[in-house]
Amino acid sequence: MTRTFQYGGQIHANGIRQHFLRYGGQGPALLLIPGITSPAITWEFVAERLGRHFDTWVLDVRGRGLSESGDHLDYGLDACADDILALIDALALADVTLVGHSMGARHGIRAARRGGNASGIRRLMLVDPPVSGPGRREYPSAWPWYEDSILECQRGIDGERMRHYCPTWSDEQVRLRAEWLHTCDPRAVRESFDGFHQDDVHADLPALSNLDLGLMVAGRGGVIQPEDEEELRQLAPGLRIARAGNAGHMIPWDDFEGFFQALSELLGQPL
Repeated sequence: MTRTFQYGGQIHANGIRQHFLRYGGQGPALLLIPGITSPAITWEFVAERLGRHFDTWVLDVRGRGLSESGDHLDYGLDACADDILALIDALALADVTLVGHSMGARHGIRAARRGGNASGIRRLMLVDPPVSGPGRREYPSAWPWYEDSILECQRGIDGERMRHYCPTWSDEQVRLRAEWLHTCDPRAVRESFDGFHQDDVHADLPALSNLDLGLMVAGRGGVIQPEDEEELRQLAPGLRIARAGNAGHMIPWDDFEGFFQALSELLGQPL
């Protein structure tokens, strides 16, 4: 099948260098925001398919991949949300479908809240976002899993060693993670992880009534429970929910077709 990859690029937006990958190049704009330790390239297998239907852009979140990194940066939720808004503006995108996975979904929520009607975001698809926050239960993944794997990758490991951290992934997936995880700045990851417990994104949701909102829940992820779904529906009455019942938190890695089936349901079009 013909590849949809177009090119990778760098752009100065929100005062930093932001790196992105582009797929498809035609159709409505879709911006994919990965999770806490997922450089853009690790989502290529998803973006290639999205590129058949959308002008698809995948962002390297600051402190990951080829985007700017370093101790001089603010890795907080507001800064990362403003990166999204500045990128949309710099690329002159409009009526954007924003698909955020995990941390990326929380970034998308805050970006839509901060940008308001001028954000350029029309649809916001939340893929298994952490529902932790002040006074809420902790995010189910523990910090040492992130720290240990990043430090090992900084020293250099192969796919077989990476399988210790990602035992169910394919050979290609673990090799790619072993190759790219070292680009995730430990400070950036730590601040994002702490933000899962300190930042209240639930308070942002009532302000997003102007958006087409969707939520994808991993059936085996343990991140979102039925009571969370009910609360999110109350905060955002227009929220639609679809499930990838056979997948853990890393949904497309666990059930590729299940991910696209759920996303198709949320977007109202076959993918």
